[in-house]
Amino acid sequence: MDELLRQATTILLGMWKRRWLGVIVAWVVGLASVAAVLAIPDKYEASARIFVDTQSILRPLMSGLVTQPNIDQQVMMLSRTLITRPNVEKLIRMADLDLGIQSKGERDALAENLMSSLKIANTSRDNIYTINYRDTQPEHAKRVVQSLVSIFVESNLGDARKDSESARKFIDEQITTYEKKLEEAEARLKEFKLRNLATQSAEGKDHFAQMSETGALLEQSKLALREAEQSHEALKRHILGDEPALLPAPVQENISGVSIPEIDSRLDIMQRNLDAMLQRFTEKHPDVVSARRLIKDLEEQKREEIKARRKVAQASPATSMSTNPVHQQLAISVSEAEANIAALQTRVAEYQARYDRMKEAVKLMPQIEAEFAQLNRDYEINKNNYEQLVKRRESANMGSEINNTVGVDFRLIDPPRVSPKPVAPNRTLFLPLTLLLALGAGIAVTFAASQVRPVFFDSRSLRETCGLPLLGTVSMLTNDATKRSQRRDLIRFAAACISLVGAYGAGLLALFLFSVRTA
Repeated sequence: MDELLRQATTILLGMWKRRWLGVIVAWVVGLASVAAVLAIPDKYEASARIFVDTQSILRPLMSGLVTQPNIDQQVMMLSRTLITRPNVEKLIRMADLDLGIQSKGERDALAENLMSSLKIANTSRDNIYTINYRDTQPEHAKRVVQSLVSIFVESNLGDARKDSESARKFIDEQITTYEKKLEEAEARLKEFKLRNLATQSAEGKDHFAQMSETGALLEQSKLALREAEQSHEALKRHILGDEPALLPAPVQENISGVSIPEIDSRLDIMQRNLDAMLQRFTEKHPDVVSARRLIKDLEEQKREEIKARRKVAQASPATSMSTNPVHQQLAISVSEAEANIAALQTRVAEYQARYDRMKEAVKLMPQIEAEFAQLNRDYEINKNNYEQLVKRRESANMGSEINNTVGVDFRLIDPPRVSPKPVAPNRTLFLPLTLLLALGAGIAVTFAASQVRPVFFDSRSLRETCGLPLLGTVSMLTNDATKRSQRRDLIRFAAACISLVGAYGAGLLALFLFSVRTA
């Protein structure tokens, strides 16, 4: 601790030795710094406030129906990217700042200065933006702010609209792509259905259901065929077992037991038509009367036909056995049974062929069903994506129309104005700082001088520095004249220091009075 105190005392004594050098340096630095502060040109600040209204009654009403961009975020991004090199160059031309520029370097320097000096601040809650700019000439500052306000308002979210157009163009391209995919999928599905038309049913039944239904129809047809064959055999036995009997011809012709197919079919059709008309009309309706007349004519025609056939049969001895009406009716029934058997045999053969084809196709059904499921799945996926893209395109178009209709309202709250007095530099703050700078420079110079040319103030320091034995010391005796000289020197040093501080105080007082008078 004693060693530290001794070193500090030595340093202070050395600095005291060079005190006048420090005073001179302090005065020089003080005067130079004051001159520099006073030489800084006054800067005037121009400002303007803009309110951006992004709210509209139409936007919440259309929420969920249309795609609406985040207008607040877009405006905030616009404010942050407003001060760009193209905008600054446009601002220079609008504010006529390039009138005195002679070279490209000066233009670049001016643009860089503007980009660093222009300030845009906003309150995100209220969407109020403040534009500030400082310049040594008030009119220049005002023109710059006015030009920047015009650029800000005229921009009107043009980049955002370009993004919307790009998004719609991309959606249109995707829709075109999915239309082609849908057409290809529909073509594949159509080709598949045509290739496997035999396995499909109009009622929406699958192959196994169709196969079961065909099998049931086949069994039903076989049963009907067996019934027809048994009936045919019974009729044949009955004919072979009956003996012919010659019965006298009835006085009145009975045509109910005799069948003539071509006339009976027409009679049956006319009778059904008559029954249908009787459900809607009365007996006296012209259509009913006409139908009854036609039926009567057909019955008379049938009666005449039967008479003619009987006459032919009686004229031929070979057919005298068939003059019995019962025997004749049995023969006709046998013929009808044979025709029915032939028809049922054809039906059974057809159903059997269908059943066999379906049975063979069962092996391919899993592969066909898997292929159909894959085709249908791809088609449904492409169809859903296509419909979603169409909906989004319509939503984007409607959102764009809303933005074009409603837009963003820029309101100028405070027009560009310039402060009546300079806002910079703050000389009231800078002058005390220059005093501290001057005092610091003086102290630093005295310390450096004491270290460059050191002075020994005791024998111990001299012995330690030289490394030689010290034989003795010689003390200096001061008389009254020396003491008075030292006292005068101390007074002059104090006066120099006090005058330095007093000069700064007087300057601050004068600056304060001047600012109060101009205000």
